[in-house]
Amino acid sequence: MYKILIAEDDSSIADAMKRHICSWGNDCRCIEDFQNIMPVFGEYDPHLVLLDIMLPFYNGYHWCNEIRRISNVPIVFISSASDNMNIVMAMNMGGDDFIAKPIDLTVMMAKIHAVLRRTYDSSGKIPMMEYQGAWLNLNDSSLSYEGQRIELTKNEFRILQTLFENKGRIVSRDTLMTRLWQMDCYVEENTLTVNIARLRRKLGQVGLDDFIRTKVGSGYIIG
Repeated sequence: MYKILIAEDDSSIADAMKRHICSWGNDCRCIEDFQNIMPVFGEYDPHLVLLDIMLPFYNGYHWCNEIRRISNVPIVFISSASDNMNIVMAMNMGGDDFIAKPIDLTVMMAKIHAVLRRTYDSSGKIPMMEYQGAWLNLNDSSLSYEGQRIELTKNEFRILQTLFENKGRIVSRDTLMTRLWQMDCYVEENTLTVNIARLRRKLGQVGLDDFIRTKVGSGYIIG
């Protein structure tokens, strides 16, 4: 089952698309607040985005650019303006395909299936984790926040991945130590403190001050 996010401001069209996509056994969600698409994108974590070009407040090209700052999720543009210039611009902006209006639902599903097949392996998931606007890329061990990207060392990545997996919960030092050195030889415990300190400095460079908080006597928590 794939998760499809629809950004289409005509509710009748969006509802018809949603019903058809769900009839194929997928999960689907429609954007309702067209000023704040990214929080929904982050929370829903879709496998594919259907993105209308003409939207209220900001057009589809704007939202494609915002998504591309943090994710390589496939984006299929939708527009009644299906001239060559719009198609070329959609592809150049990072789109993966283009569906012209009026939408033929059969053609739409054929294009969705083709893009999904090209994009995903058997796991069917883009390896990204998100918390409070910070995106951890499990493929290349990087973190993105508000259009900025930082590279993480192996140890920094393991620490953050463990904290992201337990977001909202305190992670003990013992848990982090086990995760940090699970594939390496054990080193002395203060190395964890050193890695946390370096990671905090690196996060601060992109505006994530105090993203990792210490709970004295318990461990660490993000947020």
